[in-house]
Amino acid sequence: MRQLITTADDFGLALPVNEAIEQAHREGILSSASLMLAGDATEDAVSRARRNPKLRVGLHLVLVEGRPVLPPEEIPDLVDAKGEFLGELAQAGVRFFFWPGVRAQLEREVRAQFEAFAATGLVLDHVNAHNHMHLHPTVLGTLLRVGREYGLGAVRVPYEPPGPSARAAGRGRLPRTLEACALAPFTGLLRSRLRRARIKSNDFVFGLADTGRMEEALVLRQLRELPEGVTEMYFHAATRRCPEIDRAMPEYRHEGELAALTSERVRTTLADLGIQLVAFGDLPAPH
Repeated sequence: MRQLITTADDFGLALPVNEAIEQAHREGILSSASLMLAGDATEDAVSRARRNPKLRVGLHLVLVEGRPVLPPEEIPDLVDAKGEFLGELAQAGVRFFFWPGVRAQLEREVRAQFEAFAATGLVLDHVNAHNHMHLHPTVLGTLLRVGREYGLGAVRVPYEPPGPSARAAGRGRLPRTLEACALAPFTGLLRSRLRRARIKSNDFVFGLADTGRMEEALVLRQLRELPEGVTEMYFHAATRRCPEIDRAMPEYRHEGELAALTSERVRTTLADLGIQLVAFGDLPAPH
């Protein structure tokens, strides 16, 4: 059986993102969204989620390239002079791993984001991290330890199968294979720790190598290459451009991704191929 989870990230980043997520859920195939708790439009996102109870909402944990939930003065080693998280992922990763004081601040911020999600009253469907920072062993350990207290049940595994991904894209087999190999120790550790913790996860993702370009033609080819098991396709949809999008993702084709999510051809192809649309919360608990 082939099952598909469709997720939109950055729910709460900006009003055009929220509009697209609601439209893609009501009129298209979007089953899930991942909520940022310190976005400019977080309150609007929560309101939309409440009036669309079938939309499954998870936590998009932001620890780099964004704003914290806690006041910056409480986590000085996680932020820059403007009070925002570091934009250099490697630098942040080294700090997380080697500095005990940073790890303590990291745990406080992770807890604050889980607490802020719980305060919305929404059911926690899943958790993933901005820029997939939950692949970092320290972040993962903190996520599992804190998340257990807040009903953590599912986590994204960002493994994209290079063969099917390259065939769908029509290019890039070698770089996709090299990236999968480079990430293999981290995705392997993630899968192992999730199994031990009995946390649900997907088998594969699409959207990693082609992030920001998940338009209709590509999605149709990806559906035909979908492996057996549970695949998550994740998107960055928006109804229009705005300063928040231009600052964070200037090259992404947000409107094209919304068009893919609401495409009748995509919906028909899903049905023709017998692919079952699900959410993380629908998956059985691992043994």
